[in-house]
Parts: sequence; C-alpha cells; structure tokens
Amino acid sequence: MTQVENRQSQLSLGTAAARNLATTTKSVPQMQSITPRWLLRVLPWVQAEGAVYRVNRRLTYTVGDGRVSFANVGAAIQVVPPELRELALLRDFDDDGALEALAGRFEQQEYEPGDVIVRIGQPADRLFLVAHGKVNKTGIGEFGGSTTLGTLADGEQFGEQALFGEARSWDFAIKALTRCTVLSLPRQAFDQVADQTGTLRAHVNNVLANPEKPSNHKGEAEIELASGLDGEYVLPGTFVDYELTPREYELSVAQTVLRVHTRVADLYNNPMNQTDQQLRLTVEALRERQEWDMVNNRGFGLLHNADLKQRIHTRTGPPTPDDMDELISRRRKTKFILAHPRAIAAFGRECNKRGIYPNQTTVDGQRAQAWRNIPILPCDKIPVTEHGTTSIIAMRVGEDAQGVIGLHHTGLPDEYEPGLNVRFMGINEKAVLSYQVSAYYSVAVLVPDALGVLESVELGR
Repeated sequence: MTQVENRQSQLSLGTAAARNLATTTKSVPQMQSITPRWLLRVLPWVQAEGAVYRVNRRLTYTVGDGRVSFANVGAAIQVVPPELRELALLRDFDDDGALEALAGRFEQQEYEPGDVIVRIGQPADRLFLVAHGKVNKTGIGEFGGSTTLGTLADGEQFGEQALFGEARSWDFAIKALTRCTVLSLPRQAFDQVADQTGTLRAHVNNVLANPEKPSNHKGEAEIELASGLDGEYVLPGTFVDYELTPREYELSVAQTVLRVHTRVADLYNNPMNQTDQQLRLTVEALRERQEWDMVNNRGFGLLHNADLKQRIHTRTGPPTPDDMDELISRRRKTKFILAHPRAIAAFGRECNKRGIYPNQTTVDGQRAQAWRNIPILPCDKIPVTEHGTTSIIAMRVGEDAQGVIGLHHTGLPDEYEPGLNVRFMGINEKAVLSYQVSAYYSVAVLVPDALGVLESVELGR
C-alpha cells in the first residue's frame, strides 16, 4: 500500500499527533542509588546536646590483646618493633633498642593448609605471631574429644606465656587453615636479649612481681562482694571505679550546596515543584553518605570501632551457620545482623549445602531473612575487597541494653528532617538560588560486646 493510500484510509487522529495536545503522565525524578538504609532505620537515635555524647564506663584494665603489625621486603617479613608492645608482657616497655633486638630474633616459617604448627603435649618454648593467613586452635574437650577453641589470623599471637616462668607444654594444637606465614621467637633468643639488656629483664621481673589488678571476665575492675557466710563477719569495702578519660563522640556532618536557577524554579513547577524534587534527591544522597560513614568512617564507623575481642574469623572462608552462631554468641540479645547482599547470598548457599532453611521475620513491616530469629538485613555500604571478602556485623542496640545507638541533634534552625536542615543562602548575580543542606550524625558503642564483626568472609566459593 502506498503512503497516499494509507493517508486516505486513516479515519481518526493518530497517537503521534494527539500527544502534541495531551499532558503526559510523569513520574517524579528517579534515583538508582537509593537503598533501604536499614542501619539508619533500626538504630535508636539519641539526642546529642552540645554535639557531643560521652560514654562513661567502668574502669577496664588493658591486657595487651591488640594485633601486631608487620613489614616485608619481598617475601621476607619482619615484625615492626614498637608493635611488640601489643603483647601483654611488653606493654608499657619503653626501651626501643631492646624491642628492635627482639624483632630481629624472630624466625619465619611457611605452612600449607592442613599443616600442624604445634601439637598438644609438645614443649611450649616459643612465641608465635601469625603474619599472614588463618590458623585453627583446637584443644581436648571435657570428655576427651577434640574441641575448637578459636580461629587466629593476621596479627594475632599465641604462646606468650612460653617466654617466662617454668617450662610448660602446649595444651592446645594449632593447624593451618590457609597458606600461612608465621614468625616465632624462641625462649632462648628472648632470654639472650633480656640478659644483654638489663631493662628487659627488669621489666619482666616487675610484671611477674606485680600481677594485674583483680578484674572480671570482661576486664573491668572487680567489685569486692561477700555472700554465703553465716554469723558475724567483716564486710568487704569496695567502690566502682570509672574510666578517667571516657570516650566522647562528636557529631559528624555531611554537607552540600544545592543550586537551582530562578528561571527553572519560576517557570517549570507544573505539575511538580522543581526545587522540592532537587532537594528530595539531595537529601537521599546525604542519607546514603550518612550510612556509609556510620559503617566505614575510621573515627566512629562500626567496622573500625569493634573491639578486637569481638572480631572473629570464619572457620573455612564462606559464612557458615557455625560462623553465624559464633558471631551472635559473643553478646547477649543480638538484635540485628547487617551484611552485604552478596554475603547474605553466600550464607544462603552454605545453608543449602547442609539442608538448612533459615526462617524469616518481619522488620518495619518488611520480610527479612533471619538466623536464630535474628534479622539479617542487607547493607551494601559494607565493603567487598578486590579478593572477594567482606564482613558481617552483629549488634545489640539501645541505651537501656547498653548497645549501639545513633546520635543526632534535632531542633536545628530550618530543620527539614530530624538532624538535617536546609538553609537558604541567597541568589547570586547569575540568578542562581543556593541552599546549604547539612546532616549531623554519629554512632556510639556503649560497651564493647554490643558490636561484633565476622571478618574475612569469602563470597566466591
């Protein structure tokens, strides 16, 4: 049929022409990077007057449970001498020369997966530092069977007690789970350095002669009590000691300047207000940045503020039900688990391998996967490394539960949302409207066991 015949056969107005006279139905501007932001939704928010929140705690004695750092030249790895102060025995030791001498006495060994590093019953005659890789610590259970005591990884150590006191034997075994590089310091080398430097020997003798003050299993100064006694007896006197320099969390800020031309704001506001839509998307971006900071900020972010005792490693790489049980068992009333969506998928695969089907629960009116009735919420702000590993966060929340809390300051001038304000900055000579958009926030961990992190979670298996 020719074009002329087609025109003659058309009996009604075409849609292409009709659209010129019709008002289209429009959506508001869409933004692909908006996420559920579960962390912001589930945290209880506390007003921080004066933009500062102080966390007062009972006095806790530091026992030197930090991780040791290393330096390498090619394949040769050496411990950084000042990092030896992370050992309880060498904490507060101020002779840098002696530390350098000790660092030079460490011996480097390589192990393959499955290799046994120490065996139960062997003489415990050296200190071991895990420079790279992951090892499994096992012991003998109450009924004679083997029991897993934990997993050690980069920077962690075992066998410090072998450097002093009477000769002893290993009461646990250590086996390599991955390829490992381990540095060891024989007791003989330690004694030689101690004999050469009188300061080290004097320091060790002082530590042995003055044991640490009594503390409970959490490291807090002990409160002396008496119970179960009959008759007249002298009650022990006590007091609750506090930290002298409690941590203070200052509110952080995320800010931007929104600019809108007056011509756009005046003429293009039908059917939707251009300034409102610009502001809505800007606020969404600020809230996304807020959640990223609360997870990753080195000053107050959850990943960097988890106590070292609350950071554990997966046993085999991927996140298994055993790993999740270990994570949630480190604290009472674990309320939420946050994980990257890929980590949630990896956990689901491990459950499928075992024929386990995690239950579901409802959070804020939405269905979520759960483990032991604890919601596992997706959070894409938790980073995934180039090697395909990530972390999983578990936390207790709320002031009453001594948990994790969000901090903000409401009642701001020109407040747009709680803790976020929009302030008009004026119109410049180019007829551009400017608005300063600011969000103030932080996150605080009230006691160390409120927050736990499962590290080195492999996603690719």
